[in-house]
Amino acid sequence: PGHTTMNSSFAFAKSRRFAPLFATQFLGAFNDNLFKTTLFVLISFHGLGKSGWLPASQLLNVAALLFVLPYFLFSALSGQLSSRFNKARLAQVVKVMEIAIMLLAAYGFYINSAPLLLLCLFLMGTHSTLFGPVKYAILPEYLQKDELIMGNGLIESGTFLAILFGQIIGTAIAGSHVAVLILMVVLLAAAGLVSSLFMPSVPPSEPQTRLDFNIVRGTKALLRQTFAQNELATAILGISWFWFVGAVYTTQLPTFVQKVLGGGSGVFNLMLTLFSIGIALGSVLCAKLSRGGLYLGMVALGALGLTVCGGGLIYITHGLNGTGGENLSLFAFLTHGHAYAVVALMVGIGFFGGFFSVPLYTWLQTASSNEFRAHAIAANNIVNGLFMVAAAIFSAVLLLISDSTELLYLIVAAGNLPMLVYLARRVPDLVRFKRRSAEH
Repeated sequence: PGHTTMNSSFAFAKSRRFAPLFATQFLGAFNDNLFKTTLFVLISFHGLGKSGWLPASQLLNVAALLFVLPYFLFSALSGQLSSRFNKARLAQVVKVMEIAIMLLAAYGFYINSAPLLLLCLFLMGTHSTLFGPVKYAILPEYLQKDELIMGNGLIESGTFLAILFGQIIGTAIAGSHVAVLILMVVLLAAAGLVSSLFMPSVPPSEPQTRLDFNIVRGTKALLRQTFAQNELATAILGISWFWFVGAVYTTQLPTFVQKVLGGGSGVFNLMLTLFSIGIALGSVLCAKLSRGGLYLGMVALGALGLTVCGGGLIYITHGLNGTGGENLSLFAFLTHGHAYAVVALMVGIGFFGGFFSVPLYTWLQTASSNEFRAHAIAANNIVNGLFMVAAAIFSAVLLLISDSTELLYLIVAAGNLPMLVYLARRVPDLVRFKRRSAEH
């Protein structure tokens, strides 16, 4: 059907064109984050790698770097692979690879080997890098153009809920018997392979693509080709800013909860849940309001909402100083007068993050040609990784100078406005509520 009404805007979600891809992506993101969180908790609280040559805090930094490193190393190659081969078959190969990595991790858990588990974390980052261009480049081939924005909204909301579940369950099972850890990661990988087998086959978009195994040359060529196209470059810069903001909020959230809100782990889990649910709600509502069209003005609405909610969070919490410094339980935190405003603003930050990012992903897919789409997604992954590393460096430097997560959050909230102005100067449609064609 050429037109999707509001009532049937979710109809495609149950179809074979979408459900297996959604399940494969959800299970992959879930397993990534469950494994990563479990490993981080084992290092932090259960002495994994204690006899090694690095203290736990530095080992965590190495682990975080190993997970993001493949995005820089292999994104250009992953775009070439997604263009040259059948994307559904490629997804299945990547899922077989995930099972092999998790079986290796199972042995790592069994012998309690930090180096082996860190290698598996790097390999899981590689698995995600290879799958990234597949999932976003295949969506426009599976869905009608008026289903695409809702498809992106559902993928985005599912991804953030998968990350959340992975983090919460990973934390909960980290101290369990090794058999529980092994069973979880291997079963999730196997379930991801099963769901990928139902993904409909699609012909390669560019079967003549040459694979370039020279990482530096391939990456430079990819970024040069992508940034020569103004709309693609603008969409990528916008999406990367979203990941910059998200990285700052989530990475510093434990410190913010402890030092500013005075909360313990229950309050931290609540804030993480609210942020993720906010993104899920914002992603789906943005797609619903768009009625199958692409309105880049939604990006401006998202940026303004992020500024208002981010600024509001600092206004409400300024001067709390950890409400006495105690690790408040969730119930004790909710008895404070400011708690419900904090809850609402945390949902709001996630919600407007969804509004900001979903149109940008749809724009990236539709502004690129069928032949170049996988390459554009790969370039986006590289720039996202750069912005996330920049977020870590910026946060570290600012906290070194001021030791204030409130100031850091305030700068990021305010930073949404100049970023919006910059993006709108590149493409003025970002501040206009004008329906765009979803075709290149």
